[in-house]
Amino acid sequence: MPEATTCPRALVIEREMAHPLETVWRALTQRSLIAQWLMENDFEPVVGRKFKVRHAPMPNWSGVTECEVLTVEPPTRLVYSWHPFEGFETIVSWSLTPTKNGTLVHFEQSGFRPDQKANYRGARYGWMQFIGGLEHVVAGLD
Repeated sequence: MPEATTCPRALVIEREMAHPLETVWRALTQRSLIAQWLMENDFEPVVGRKFKVRHAPMPNWSGVTECEVLTVEPPTRLVYSWHPFEGFETIVSWSLTPTKNGTLVHFEQSGFRPDQKANYRGARYGWMQFIGGLEHVVAGLD
């Protein structure tokens, strides 16, 4: 079957983590913990706060992603804009739901345009790695 000519509008990843909701929330909202699983940052969980995450520069990317906190609903929902380079801005949403065995982590990056298949594929790869790192950090907090 040929590959579709457009990309999905949103990337969704769900993972159940065998850790308390409050522990996962800490890892999503504390600057030093975010640096361990995502990137160096100047994040603060305050609506309207502009922050940056920083990575080593790569071809076609300075390594700096500009962001702004849009929603903070402790300890279940966090939303921020994600703007790594000109012409590419999406919204990153985290939703946490307690489960019998821990916490269901629902991640969504929305706003991909139909012509951004390569960006979508890169984001999917990157966020799968980052969420694996998040789970590793969370495990160390219990």
